[in-house]
Amino acid sequence: MERYEQWNQSFINGEWVEGESSRTYDILNPYDNSVITSVRLATVQQLHDAFEAANEAQKAWARSSVEERKEVLRKAAEYLQANREAIIDVIVRETGGTLLKANVEFQLAIEILEEALRYAGEVQTVREVPSNIEGKVNYIYQLPLGVIASISPFNFPLNLSMRTIAPAIALGNSVVHKPDIQVGLTGGVIIARAFEYAGLPKGVLNVILTDIEEIGDEMLTNRHARLISFTGSTAVGKHIGEIAGRQLKRVALELGGNSPFVVLSDADVDRAVDAAIFGKFIHQGQICMIINRIIVHESKYNEFVEKFVKRAKSLPYGDPKDPHTVIGPLINEKQMEKALRIIEEAKSEGIKIALEGKRIGNILTPYVFIDVDPSSKLAQTELFAPIATVIKAKTDEEAIAIANNTEYGLSSAIFTSDLTKGKELALQIDSGMTHINDQTVNDAPNIPFGGNKASGLGRFGNPWVVEEFTITKWVSVQTKKRTYPF
Repeated sequence: MERYEQWNQSFINGEWVEGESSRTYDILNPYDNSVITSVRLATVQQLHDAFEAANEAQKAWARSSVEERKEVLRKAAEYLQANREAIIDVIVRETGGTLLKANVEFQLAIEILEEALRYAGEVQTVREVPSNIEGKVNYIYQLPLGVIASISPFNFPLNLSMRTIAPAIALGNSVVHKPDIQVGLTGGVIIARAFEYAGLPKGVLNVILTDIEEIGDEMLTNRHARLISFTGSTAVGKHIGEIAGRQLKRVALELGGNSPFVVLSDADVDRAVDAAIFGKFIHQGQICMIINRIIVHESKYNEFVEKFVKRAKSLPYGDPKDPHTVIGPLINEKQMEKALRIIEEAKSEGIKIALEGKRIGNILTPYVFIDVDPSSKLAQTELFAPIATVIKAKTDEEAIAIANNTEYGLSSAIFTSDLTKGKELALQIDSGMTHINDQTVNDAPNIPFGGNKASGLGRFGNPWVVEEFTITKWVSVQTKKRTYPF
């Protein structure tokens, strides 16, 4: 079984290399703060070298055959499956996620690789379109984009890193990838090992273990980066968008969320509670798609609150390695302090609390605020913690209006017994995704995953990611002599 702690180096041009910074970073287990491994950070010069290697390697990889690319993807998936037990262990220890979360994340990564097999042949393809000029034949090509700069977050690092890396490689691109250093093994090392095993040519994938203090904006400004793929906060996404816009670089930005969970007047309350408990508290609420606001019609409000609070109060918490644990630790002290600050501010504003949780080490047990003003700071904040907010709506129409009362637009959910009405209202919510009679945390490699408004730009998933990660080129051939007007 692999021991990933020993692979605590960056992967540049097919080689495992020690960082050249004078600084080291201890990757900690969020549950008990034990040191998993120490990483010497890569420097901006090493990042520059990675981009140079990626640029050179991409030229040859762009000419690779469909079968070559598919074989690499198959072998990468084979590696993950063969090392599943070790990978699940690292996900739990490094992200603080429960065994359930780790298995979900692992399976999503496998599905991304499997789906990439289906569109690996989309590059270098050609289709013919008609012309109104006599003798002209138009050919439309899909070509690899080039070097993709990939930046992934701490919460679902294996899945959210693979979501960029697999399609990039499948479509003939090369990648320079920087995972969040807190989860450098899950978000970077494991993936580099998988593609190394798969025989991916040197330089096509480069993984940098470092932080912003070392590299600044080099991931964004390097001249070889043709597209910046980022999953993380809206504030950082805006910074990336500003820099990319000045340099006319493409971006794929999956940013923050304030996802509404709407319970209409005709909803089945028990089903809604089941969904809301899962969609609010999986991975301690540290998911961009997580339910952030629960909006309930007044006719169902009291019943929903009573049942939801009872369920939230009984959720098991503790060591994420325990298969019974639902609530594990928050990722770090900074996130804990942020959550506690949000709670104290809500209390000071007089917002009613139906369930008061507690801090136990690095674990925060569930909090439930009720009768929340939809315009309050609490309702307008992406919580990223096991903190639930419940809002009362007088009508179904008001519930939808409240759902749209946010700068974000990532995911959303509606509970109703009238599916026709549900689909109509789903289209009225300004978000990239709406789930009827389900919760907000859904993902698949064959759907257009992405958000509206401050939740991002672009779409992942097949076939939408093909357009994002390739160049469309028009080549015309004039087969007959053309007569010009002068």
